[in-house]
Amino acid sequence: MKDVYDNPLIARYSSNEMASNFSDDKKFKTWRKLWIALAEAEAELGLNISKEQIEQLIKYKDDINYDVANMREKEVKHDVMAHVYAYGIQAKKAKGIIHLGATSCYVGDNADIIIYNDALDIVLKKIVCVMDNLKKFSLEYKSMPTLGFTHFQPAQLTTVGKRASLWLQDLLLDYEELQAVKDAIKLRGLKGTTGTQASYLELFDGDHNKVKRLEALICEKIGFKDVYSVTGQTYPRKLDTRIINLLSSIAQSAYKFSGDLRLLQNLKEIEEPFAKSQIGSSAMAYKRNPMRSERISALSRFVLSIASSPAITASTQWFERTLDDSANKRLVMPQGFLAVDAILNIYINVTSGLVVYPKMIEKRIMGELPFMATENILMHCVKNGGDRQALHELIRDYSMMAGEQVKVYGKENNLIDLIKKDENFTISDSEIEKTLKPENFIGRSAEQVEEFIYDSIDPILKRHRKLIGYNADMKV
Repeated sequence: MKDVYDNPLIARYSSNEMASNFSDDKKFKTWRKLWIALAEAEAELGLNISKEQIEQLIKYKDDINYDVANMREKEVKHDVMAHVYAYGIQAKKAKGIIHLGATSCYVGDNADIIIYNDALDIVLKKIVCVMDNLKKFSLEYKSMPTLGFTHFQPAQLTTVGKRASLWLQDLLLDYEELQAVKDAIKLRGLKGTTGTQASYLELFDGDHNKVKRLEALICEKIGFKDVYSVTGQTYPRKLDTRIINLLSSIAQSAYKFSGDLRLLQNLKEIEEPFAKSQIGSSAMAYKRNPMRSERISALSRFVLSIASSPAITASTQWFERTLDDSANKRLVMPQGFLAVDAILNIYINVTSGLVVYPKMIEKRIMGELPFMATENILMHCVKNGGDRQALHELIRDYSMMAGEQVKVYGKENNLIDLIKKDENFTISDSEIEKTLKPENFIGRSAEQVEEFIYDSIDPILKRHRKLIGYNADMKV
């Protein structure tokens, strides 16, 4: 046991993959990658940087002397300069050209963008896996009637698969937004202290084309398509807002799914997986609490709660830069990703093992179906010469009586029996029974599921087929 606080997002919930992506080791190795790219590009454009110096930088790119860097930071109170110093202790011949012309945001901001982009790749992989699970579930149950709910009150029938397609539709919107965010991400590039590139213009004796080429070269070496054309000292903090809004959107979708599933589990219609040795309650041994869905809800609520923070940060950056973004970014951005990573891990786990109880679903349908069938019965009788208004009033009266039987006395819905006994309804018992088939009330549910998946989901899953099959990393 540790004697200091340990962030539960790392200790209990998120994957090692996402936690490693936001590790100090990943960050500082990315800094060195950026310093190497800078030195290589400057050398290619004619600055006095030798091949031997670059080789030394490459030699130590993954061998960070953290003890030296940490000691130095305590002295100078500046993390970037501490790591420049530590790198120079190792790569002695390159010491004088490390970070040449750069400002702290060259490594800090560009590294953040790289790390966020890598984190989005992890999120993408997991969204695709959830989508694949929900696709299979939707198709399997596309034709199974189930009672629909509006206001959590009984409504027209839908199907189990059609309802699942609504969860899938939410994720489709998230997927599309994720792609839009990834397509729009750019490096900060080399902009200098206030974004003017003055230091680089000085290095290249006023040659604007070389400064532009320098930035393009670094972009190529780091593997990005583009840089922001203009910045202050930092990349636009609205990028953080856009990313966290995407994470919030994913959390909203997962929250909706988890809430629906918690209600369905209470209705005993669909349950999340329940392990053989799992304990539902320390006191009530019989309980099967939906703890995984509840955890999705809890983590999603956390993501929603932090989503406003980057917006406030972006809107309060004075002129070219102010440092009140730093501590906030260090907290909000990694934790937003860690939480969504955990949410998607659980979402994958739950959707890969949903348990459906057809008999309970049918029982609930048959308790409400008589009310829904009365419109068809009414139309049949009117066709046989019945008085529509008089029959409608009888149905209303019998519906009230049947509702009383169910709600007051706890008995079965006897509406159909009352109608069968009334000679005013010119319809045979066999015709009534045909009317009471649930599949008569699901409309185009099955066809909608098939068309939605064929048109909208299958192309995505085909595009990302190598990502499908990820085994969610659930620690507890």
